[in-house]
Amino acid sequence: MGPRDGHRAELTAAGTRADLLVAGGGPAGWSAARACARRGLDVVLVDPRPDRAWRQTYGTWCHELPRGTGPDALPDEVVAAHDVGWAIATRTHRLEDEYAVLDTGALQRALYDDGVRVLRGKVVAAGPEGAVLADGTEVPAGLVADATGAVQALTAHRRTGRRAEQTAVGVVVDEGTAARVTGGRLVFMDWRPLHGLPGWPTFLYAVPLGGGRVLLEETSLARRPGLPLPELADRLRRRLRAAGLHDAEVPLDDPARVEHVRFPVDTPDHRSPAGVVALGAAAPFVHPATGFSVARSLRAATRLADALATRPDDHAPVDAAGRVARARDAVGGTRARVVHGMRRRGLDVLLRMPPAEVPEFFEGFFSLPARPRRAYLGSCGTSGSDRSDDDVAESVRAMMSVFARLTPRLRGHLIAGTLCGPGEAQRP
Repeated sequence: MGPRDGHRAELTAAGTRADLLVAGGGPAGWSAARACARRGLDVVLVDPRPDRAWRQTYGTWCHELPRGTGPDALPDEVVAAHDVGWAIATRTHRLEDEYAVLDTGALQRALYDDGVRVLRGKVVAAGPEGAVLADGTEVPAGLVADATGAVQALTAHRRTGRRAEQTAVGVVVDEGTAARVTGGRLVFMDWRPLHGLPGWPTFLYAVPLGGGRVLLEETSLARRPGLPLPELADRLRRRLRAAGLHDAEVPLDDPARVEHVRFPVDTPDHRSPAGVVALGAAAPFVHPATGFSVARSLRAATRLADALATRPDDHAPVDAAGRVARARDAVGGTRARVVHGMRRRGLDVLLRMPPAEVPEFFEGFFSLPARPRRAYLGSCGTSGSDRSDDDVAESVRAMMSVFARLTPRLRGHLIAGTLCGPGEAQRP
């Protein structure tokens, strides 16, 4: 029985050794489980609450979504709404690419697959022989995928100290009300400080949700530590008042129409135990500059499934270590870690930049041609491939293009952030 009926099929752990055990039942876990099951692999997914409904709002560029044909294609209904995006830094920019907001419930239903065995539980240890659950149950598996999110439950190394976080507070209003703020546009970023408050800069993110609803969200892109949610709610209320809305039109006191966001964006390289491959936010899949990870997780699921379903010939058997190495390379090898490290340096630049100059930095970024901007954002399609997340040369060209468009003062901040490494958010 699938999630359409509000339930998950739960099977006992007894049985044959699975080809893949997935720890975590979010988008990254289910996309990998579904892709592998559809290629004939025996897959077990373990989650403490496998019947929970996903609540987050997910967005991505339309060209990143696997739609059309193929075993992992998503149905059209997973896209709740889409439109050309706009960005405002010191000027207004029309972005060439269409931005898609996903229907979270439709995405969850689409990623469910009856061929996946589902266990209610929590994985506490894993290795080459499989996984151990919190109740002591041992589940044998040829490979374990850690899709436990930012908690990185199976990592052999955890980052200490404060994390750089993206935080946001949003409210859902009708499209007529939203149009008085956005002019009817899908607003990817609006850096204008219309809230009238000093401090770390935040921007408006305004996207349609379908059904005549629009999410208006005040977002702090990255800060160490993250900007407090009550402060973001205050900024959002002040911004919308400045646009001419009355408090009665902004239901920030209605939990059913308010979204709170907080997640780390400086996810370090995951040091997985033997026999474990990391996926989604448990790996360095979260883009430090945007917070995006869902589309990349969907693409990584396809590559993982293809790698595991490819059977070696009888003369070249692959042992357990070789299977893990092949899986890790499929979802993100050495080049992907290099690109992620470069983007982490970009995050350091942002954190060390004087707050008043952040919009000017993004003015330079949004003035870029589409190709380097896509490469910086991690979009696929820059060279006819979905592997832009491990295209080192393209990422270097994108960063050099950004550098060339900055003022000498901003170039100095960029160099300082690159050389000094992780830092706290600058005070105004």
